[in-house]
Amino acid sequence: MLQHDLPSSGAHPLDRAGAYLLPALVTASALTLAALAWIAGLPLVALLLVVAGAALLAMRSRKPAVDLAQAVAGPDFSVVGAALALSRDATAITAADGSLLLANAAYREQFGSGKPPPKLATDEESAQGLASAQQMAWRDGAGCVAGIQTSSGPVAIEVERIGARSDLLLWRFPDTRRDDPVALVSGRIRGAAGEALGDAGVLAALVGPDGKVRAFNRPFATRALAGRTDEDVSFDALIDIDEDGHVRLVAEGEGARPLRAVHIPIDPPAPPGNGIFYLFETPDSAALSSTSHLQAMLDILPIGLALVDRDGRFLTMNDGFRAAAGISSDMRPVYPGDLVTKEDKAAVADAVRRNARGPAMSGDIAVRLTRNPKEPVALTIAGLRGLGDAVVLLLLKDNSEEAKLKRQVAQATKMQAVGQLAGGVAHDFNNILTAIIGHCDLMLMRHTPGDSDYDDIHQIKSNSNRAAGLTRQLLAFSRQQTLRPQVLQLTDVVAEVSHLLKRLLGETVTLVVKHGRNLGSVRADPGQLEQVIVNLAVNARDAMVSGDRSGGTLTIQTYPVLANQVAELGSDILPIADYSALSVTDTGCGIAPNVLGKIFEPFFTTKEVGKGTGLGLSTVYGIVKQSGGFIFADSKVGEGTQFVIYLPVHHVEQESGKARRTAKPKANELWGSGTVLLVEDEPMVRTVAERALTRHGYTVVTATNGEEALEVLGRIGDEIVLLITDVVMPAMDGPTMVREARLSWPKLPILFMSGYAEEQLRKSIDLDNVLFLPKPFSVQELAEMARRAIEAKAPAADPQPGATPAK
Repeated sequence: MLQHDLPSSGAHPLDRAGAYLLPALVTASALTLAALAWIAGLPLVALLLVVAGAALLAMRSRKPAVDLAQAVAGPDFSVVGAALALSRDATAITAADGSLLLANAAYREQFGSGKPPPKLATDEESAQGLASAQQMAWRDGAGCVAGIQTSSGPVAIEVERIGARSDLLLWRFPDTRRDDPVALVSGRIRGAAGEALGDAGVLAALVGPDGKVRAFNRPFATRALAGRTDEDVSFDALIDIDEDGHVRLVAEGEGARPLRAVHIPIDPPAPPGNGIFYLFETPDSAALSSTSHLQAMLDILPIGLALVDRDGRFLTMNDGFRAAAGISSDMRPVYPGDLVTKEDKAAVADAVRRNARGPAMSGDIAVRLTRNPKEPVALTIAGLRGLGDAVVLLLLKDNSEEAKLKRQVAQATKMQAVGQLAGGVAHDFNNILTAIIGHCDLMLMRHTPGDSDYDDIHQIKSNSNRAAGLTRQLLAFSRQQTLRPQVLQLTDVVAEVSHLLKRLLGETVTLVVKHGRNLGSVRADPGQLEQVIVNLAVNARDAMVSGDRSGGTLTIQTYPVLANQVAELGSDILPIADYSALSVTDTGCGIAPNVLGKIFEPFFTTKEVGKGTGLGLSTVYGIVKQSGGFIFADSKVGEGTQFVIYLPVHHVEQESGKARRTAKPKANELWGSGTVLLVEDEPMVRTVAERALTRHGYTVVTATNGEEALEVLGRIGDEIVLLITDVVMPAMDGPTMVREARLSWPKLPILFMSGYAEEQLRKSIDLDNVLFLPKPFSVQELAEMARRAIEAKAPAADPQPGATPAK
């Protein structure tokens, strides 16, 4: 308690009888003297003494007594506050109602200046303890309590009743840490002394008799506790001690640097068992295989390295090895065999053992890691000598990206092979279809709609056109189809095809079309873009009506994507440029992740047998890529699928003059005259083309290959008004023959025809005054292109500077 041995210095007020004591004594004395004066024969003196005593009593009865309690009831708080400031302990004075009157600096620093002592408890039990000590002080004059939980921790409290009226309480919070050496050391480790040790590379921790960590400095928290701040942890659980007496921190894993440990016990009167552990590095505390310099060097190498001792245990490994082996930060493998599958453990252990004990040599073995058992990797094992405990070096390279690239190359090679096959099949098939369609046209010229054979012939031509559509799909997949690109707006294409989509989707699927603003123009074939949208919409419809699903919503949206937005996407595939995007989103069943990477492969389908050819999405992919765009698919099972197509914005360049366009000839303008040289190696195509040109007024001379065509030109070259030739022919092909002919007849018009795509033949037919006709074609299309080629001869004969040659 607070100074029990000192006497109380307070004054107490007199009662009412005590206030009349002194006047009564004086009056009695005056009456006694008056009696003596009377006896002595001095009546006048006796009378004066009697009058004086009576006057004194009368005056005391009229004037109240002085209240000494009031004279000392108002203390000088400035003096009291100065006295409280001299105490190093937190001290405060409260009034009878518990309000805070005075508090010294130690109290304000520990508890703040707002809360009075009765309100410091943070739990119910502590609040009851404070109330008991307060009641004890009011009743007995003093009280105390310990273990009160406050915002600054547990404290002890002493309370004493003070004041002239005993209506004030003095609260004192003694600092027991000044008397506790353990608490003093704990504060120093957490404070400036611990920071100084940390700057010198020393890890400091206070450990109690139970082995628990009581306090530590910042480097110890960072390295041993991995940044945690909890103290209720066993010191033994944080360290490992090797045979050489070196200490390693468990939190740093297998690559932990060895440390020296020094334990200094705290002197009495501290309880026995308390001590400070100092952990620090010394030059001789680590072998070469474990120094921080070697570890730092290993971590910057681009390949995975690990060192193994004679017992086959890991000594250390760099970050590259952890990444390649799939070792997470919380994993600490002991043996190399822990990283491979069960079948490869024996081979790895045997190879490590041979290199550890035999002559130094190296070799590679193929192993399968547990993180990816389907992909074999090469593990290099080499023997080491003269590096201390390290006797085996393991090299492991993270070849996941390399394996991914190999799969992509294999996929691309397969797609290219299939594309070449599809292109070749389509080329041969187009020759056959050209003959069928041509003969149908010739027969229809001899029949009228009323004839009995007219409908049959027309049906044959319709089926041939359907077959031609299939070849276009094959060419689209192989990116070998002939496109007729135009500068257009995606919104116009979507608006044009949306009417067809409503009929294709049916009543159970809702079509929602959204258009963005400020879309840039794109250069593409509008018919092929419509085919892309139709294919995606049909697939979406099938996904929304399959299984237990009865419909959904198909959303087609167009929007601009600027170059800075592409940069934010961070895509390795999409170049940074301005794009007009088209997204097709459905609410169907979605695509499984293991299937999503195969959807653009030809003949791959997840539909039932007979309900899908597997060419829909591959055709979409081919059209988009051939148009210079990109397509991405994103899907979640049970939620739906989204396809996004990015087409580059076409910027129209200002030209000095407009390109001259040739108007499409009318039906009655298809007739012509003059001699046409027809070069075609396929007899059935040559026959149809010859008959078609002859019926339109031309004189046709045929040749089966390039050499024969040059011979014909040598005889009647001046009479030839048009050269029509196939592109791909045995021996001398069409472009080579044309270049030879142009040496002698530079103004000769040329019309190429081929079952391959124009884009595929662009380099070989890049000549002036040249037109291209893709197979299969009809008789009318052949006549139109022949007329256009002949009419284009005039501007080609005297080319203008800067004009674009006809292709």
